[in-house]
Amino acid sequence: MDIPPLAGKIAALSLGALPVSYALNHVSALSHPLWVALMSALILGLLFVAIYILSGGEISYDPLYAVFALFAFTSVVDLIIALQEDGYVVGFMEFYTKEGEPYLRTSHGIFICYWDGTVHYLLYLAMAGAIHKRKRYRNLGLYWLGSFAMSILVFLPGNILGKYSSEIRPAFFLAILYMLVPCWAGRKVFNQSRAPTCCTPNVVHEEQRKGLLQRPADLALVLYLILAAFFTLFRGLVVLDCPTDACFVYIYQYEPYLRDPVAYPKVQMLMYMFYVLPFYGLAAYALTFPGCSWLPDWALVFAGAIGQAQFSHMGASMHLRTPFTYRVPEDAWACFFLCNLLYALGPHLLAYRCLRWPAFFLHPPPPGALAHHRKQQ
Repeated sequence: MDIPPLAGKIAALSLGALPVSYALNHVSALSHPLWVALMSALILGLLFVAIYILSGGEISYDPLYAVFALFAFTSVVDLIIALQEDGYVVGFMEFYTKEGEPYLRTSHGIFICYWDGTVHYLLYLAMAGAIHKRKRYRNLGLYWLGSFAMSILVFLPGNILGKYSSEIRPAFFLAILYMLVPCWAGRKVFNQSRAPTCCTPNVVHEEQRKGLLQRPADLALVLYLILAAFFTLFRGLVVLDCPTDACFVYIYQYEPYLRDPVAYPKVQMLMYMFYVLPFYGLAAYALTFPGCSWLPDWALVFAGAIGQAQFSHMGASMHLRTPFTYRVPEDAWACFFLCNLLYALGPHLLAYRCLRWPAFFLHPPPPGALAHHRKQQ
């Protein structure tokens, strides 16, 4: 997969978040939640107009260019929020975390801001650069789609269900509009043409003739998916207050963060159980039986989703903003990190395998095409 060049114009525009946030932080009128929401909407509207004026050609070629440019700006804002909450910078976004979205000051909120301000930011620049150069960015878009959707689907319900439900401010409804973006953007990304493969019909036929035992890498991935599925189900039962001794020991001695009343970890584990668990079963099937052409795309989506989720979950489990009683005990650090790192790494290895050697997942060539190819050889 070719990595497109980063969009320098978008990078320069997004850095405007630094002076804008600093100036707004010193406007006394922004001490009221409604004014914070209105000012945020106004800035996003003006930013969209500026992007349209500066990049009309790119937007007419692909409207997602405007989305990536706008979100690159908000990614810088999120990075500023995370750095401010950890004490690395001061005087930028205090007004917003106090009167706009106070739940961003939680450990989970801080780490989704770090992810958005680094990983998402680089993805936005790369995808905008691809549009500017008229190149494909489908694979990057699928990874971003999974990551962005998982972030929103955990963060918004967690705000409503957790202990910060009484502090919902008008700015929260701006975040709800973000839920519409994955629906529209995902449809456009999935509709893009796939990169052509160099697999000949003969290669596809020979690869799909091999059984699972003849493909040790796929066998290892299937075994991983089975173990990860059991781990997913187990943690889902833990947050559902399963009364078994194993669940009791795990939630108190290994991952007490799952009991945190902010509700983000509970929502995260339920997302895993209801969406990731079925995917693991389907992925194991696709690695066993040939011709499942849907797996490479969805492997990228779930790699992005699980990567974002595990980064936020692991970071929040250890962060000082998490009450001490809900942090991972020191004697459980090794087990906690090993299990969660493997849980994050596996989907990325699956996506890499699907992209690097896609022949097993392509539609089987018709007999006529195979015979014609052999004659040509």
